Amino acid sequence: MGALSGIKRFIRFVGSQARGRPGWLPNIIWHITSYLLVNITVTFASFFFFILNRTTVTGRRNVGEEPNTLLLSNHQSMIDSMPIGIGAYYPKSWIKPYLVAWHPAARENFFRNRLIAWFSTHTRCIAVRPGRRDLHALHKMIEVLPQGTVILFPEGTRSRSGDVEEGRPGAGLLILATRPRVIPVAIEGMREVLPIGKIVPRIGKRIHIEYGPPLDYSEFLDKPRTRETAQAIVDKVMEAIRAQHTEIRRLRAKRQRKA
Repeated sequence: MGALSGIKRFIRFVGSQARGRPGWLPNIIWHITSYLLVNITVTFASFFFFILNRTTVTGRRNVGEEPNTLLLSNHQSMIDSMPIGIGAYYPKSWIKPYLVAWHPAARENFFRNRLIAWFSTHTRCIAVRPGRRDLHALHKMIEVLPQGTVILFPEGTRSRSGDVEEGRPGAGLLILATRPRVIPVAIEGMREVLPIGKIVPRIGKRIHIEYGPPLDYSEFLDKPRTRETAQAIVDKVMEAIRAQHTEIRRLRAKRQRKA
């Protein structure tokens, strides 16, 4: 029944996107193409992350399967969203297509020509300009999140040190606009898989992803929808991510001492 309800939800969503709009047939074709392309790509990516590299996932039960779920993570490499999405939703995304997560991608890297832009768009990338206020990207996330899932990196750019940096208010504005289920995510090891400046991912590395319990941000909902409130929400998110990330590093160091 779970699989059937997931497919029905997907069909209803695609229908609602096409209903009454010009070009409804291309819209439906886009969603079907995206569903197939993402899941086929993710199947190969799973082999890379879990066989050619050693990826440990903890806290997956915290994620759940509800739409309007926002995964907020620290950022270490250009391809962080892939293992985060795989760890959270694969292979369930084959039978529950609404779990295929949208995620930001730097315009200069993932939209630099028509072919790459086509692939990126169909694999649910949202073009962003790192380091800038990008209202178009924010509005796109507000549009797609209530009916699906989004992976977002509040730091706005990859961490040079590997430490969890300060977050920016954009994620908080998205939370205030959509009131999603927020899951803090910590990832470690992706700097070794794809260091900044490199384009070919490495193998034989250890990756750890931890999904924390849903974040309670109800204390902020009665406050004005300002950048200050948004920043306060993000600060709380980053505190949770930082605590998870610190614990991952502690456990990795402990294992290395025993080795």
